[in-house]
This record gives sequence, C-alpha cells and structure tokens, in this order.
Amino acid sequence: MKTLYDKLWEEHHVTQLDSGESLLYIDRHYLHEVTSPQAFEGLIKKNLKPWRLNANIATPDHNVPTTRGNNFNSESITDEISKIQVVELDKNCNKFGIKQFDIESNKQGIVHVIGPELGFTIPGMTIVCGDSHTSTHGALGCLAMGIGTSEVEHVLATQCLKVSKLKNMNVRFEGEVDEHVSSKDIVLYLIGQIGTAGGTGYAIEFSGSYISSISVEGRMTICNMAIEAGAKVGLIAPDNKTIEYVKSKSFLDDDTFNQAKEYWKTLKSDDDAKFDKEITIDVSKIKPQVTWGTSPEMVLNYDESIPTVFDTKDENKKNVELARDYMGIENETKLSDLTFDKVFIGSCTNSRIEDLRQAAEIVKGKTIASNISEAIVVPGSGLVKEQAENEGLDKVFTDAGFIWRDPGCSMCLGMNPDQLKPYERCASTSNRNFEGRQGYLGRTHLMSPIMAAYTAIIGTIGDPYEI
Repeated sequence: MKTLYDKLWEEHHVTQLDSGESLLYIDRHYLHEVTSPQAFEGLIKKNLKPWRLNANIATPDHNVPTTRGNNFNSESITDEISKIQVVELDKNCNKFGIKQFDIESNKQGIVHVIGPELGFTIPGMTIVCGDSHTSTHGALGCLAMGIGTSEVEHVLATQCLKVSKLKNMNVRFEGEVDEHVSSKDIVLYLIGQIGTAGGTGYAIEFSGSYISSISVEGRMTICNMAIEAGAKVGLIAPDNKTIEYVKSKSFLDDDTFNQAKEYWKTLKSDDDAKFDKEITIDVSKIKPQVTWGTSPEMVLNYDESIPTVFDTKDENKKNVELARDYMGIENETKLSDLTFDKVFIGSCTNSRIEDLRQAAEIVKGKTIASNISEAIVVPGSGLVKEQAENEGLDKVFTDAGFIWRDPGCSMCLGMNPDQLKPYERCASTSNRNFEGRQGYLGRTHLMSPIMAAYTAIIGTIGDPYEI
C-alpha cells in the first residue's frame, strides 16, 4: 500500500537512470530573480528554449525594495546587484515568453504566496523552484521541493528533474491548541523536538486532527518550514478545505475542475501505508514558541530560561556557547529579559491575510514600545496587501506605529534594503535565524505573528495570555 508521496512519485516518474537517480516530470516551475539568471544564460549558450512554456511562472521577490510607491520599476532599484537581477528576470521572461508578475504588477509578491493564491498551484502537481521553501506548496497535496541553479536550467530545458526518491515520514499532530498557539508554534515545536536534521532524507507528510482543523494558509506555514526540519518535501493530503481553497482561486473551467476534484480525492495515503518513521505530537500541550539561538532547533516555550553550557549535553556545549555569544545572551537569562529593537511581520512563512489578521488583532488600539526603533509589516503579495487595506488592517498597524510596506521577501534575508544593523535584536515571523541572515551581526528570534505583534507592543517576550 502507498503513501501520498509514493503516489505522487509514481504518477510523475519517467525512468530510472544508471546513476540510481530517477527522472521526474515537473508540472509547475516557479522562477524568481536570484536563481534564474545563470540558468537562462545556460539556455542561451546552448541555443535551447523552455520545453513547456506555460509550466513556468515568474516574479521578483528576494531583492525588491518594499518601499516603492507609484511609478516604481525595476530600473528604479538603487542597489546595483539587486537591480541587475530584477532587470535580467524581466529581459529573460520577455525573451522566452515566460509569464511574469513583475515589479509593477499588482499581483507581484513572494513566489510561494502568489503561486497558490493565483491558482497556479494545484493538488497532485510536482512543483520546483530555485528556493528551498518550495515545500510550502505541499500544503495543497503537491510534491514540491527546492532546487539549485543548475537544476533550474535543466527543468527549463527538459521539464524533468534528476532526483533520488526520499523515505517516508508521518508526523501526526493531534488535539486542540490554546488560543494563542498557531501553526508557526506547532512547526517550531516539532523542529525543537527532532532537530534540523531530523527529517533529512525524508518526505514528511503532516496529518492528524490538528491538521484537519486548520486553514490551508496554516498548513502552508507548516509545510514551508519542513525544510528547517531537514526534509526536502513536506506535504498534506487534500481534503474539502483544500478543494474549496483551490476552487476560490482556480481559473479552470467547471468541467475540468469537477473532473480534477475526483482525482484529488484519491491523493491520500492508504490506510495501511507503511512509513519509515512515524511521530505523534499532542498539540494541546504546546505553548507559544520562540527561538533563542542561531538555528530553528534552538527554540523554547516563551516563558522558559535560555539554556546554558552547564545544562547542555557535552556534544552540544560548543554550539550553545557560540550561539549565546552571537546572540549576546548572558547566563541565567530568560527570553523575557531580552530587549528588542525591531519587529518584522512577513516572509513566505507568515505574510498571508490570516497572519496579518492575527497580528492586527493583537495591536489594535495599542502602540509599539518605545524601545522598538522600527516595526514593519510586509504583505506577501499585492493581492494580500489589497485585501488587508480593504479590511482596514493597514490602518490598525500604522495607528500602532508600524510601517506598512509593499510586497517582497523583505527582512527575511539580507538581500534588499530591509536589514538589521549589527547587534540589533529582531522579533521575526520568518523561517531562519542563522548568523547574519537578516543583516550582518543581526540577532533574529523566530516566532508567530501573534508573538511578534505582542513583542512590538511590550518591547520584549511577554505572556500572550495577559493580552
């Protein structure tokens, strides 16, 4: 009997190669400005064209400034490296006829946000992108994974990918969560339990009563961070919520949609499917999570003390010592002892309308703390921004002292103007807290939109149950 991953693999398997790898057919290929220029250059040098033009969708996101205003275009970018990459994406998409939502489009945004919301991510697809967080699309029952630049060229040219089959892991989240606990807390807790290598070599299927209860947007957050647990693929079987979500976004005609819907209902692991590893977690015991160190696995309950070298296993002492030193943490410190400088609500993990609503609910009628020098909210796409403004969320944030931005990856990574200065401490809804990820010597603490919003209001990690 087969798992969901097995079924998707077999549907798209082309042939077994002598190397032991397989050739997998790719249904959808997302492109952005960072990992595509060299791939397009390779096509041009080899006198090749994209194999299947309409399988490719592009948008700039990593390098784009999030303070653009009217009449802004790719030539308006002041950073020369960023400008080159965005301009090259424009040129290559125009040259080859690839559909792009460029920097002037109201549908531009983070690639993993616009794909599902524009109806290009459909259950049962294989999806790749030159970005590790492509696992996000697995929330809609897709086999989705990040690829490297050379592989971007290969997929453009052949619509296939050389890849080895992964093992199967099932993570079951059972129970009901507390009101201040979100899907971001759930996946951070998992990473804290199994570590950033816990999913290495696996495709993780997320299941259980908690997964059934949450929205498709919440599921995207969990699949998005499967890569932070070491897995290349995270996925969730489609259900009625998935089908309704896709229907609301789809450009398929009714007959095609209805036929596809019957197929999507088969995309689930068989009852007696065998997984190589299974984990069950009771989510009712999980509190809001906050990272303290320089890896997503360095995560705690919001009210816990930060580990010291004295209460750490010998094999981890050096990592703890280095992380504490980089993060500027003294001994006997709790998360609540730390004072923050900046707050970032955004990224492909937490920049959808549901995330912004959760954060706005916390800050409504309040003002950010005096020690917070800057708090920014960056919608994941032009459509998210538009919807949030229609709901008045932008005014809720700006009245509280937040800065309302244009769509982009923003402060998730230091590839655009939104960066931390050395030693600044940031409450961030992004997915990685590596050294220098948000700017040289910047200190990043990962958390949910709820906790980030609360941190902005009180200036440190507080008790969300006091809200």
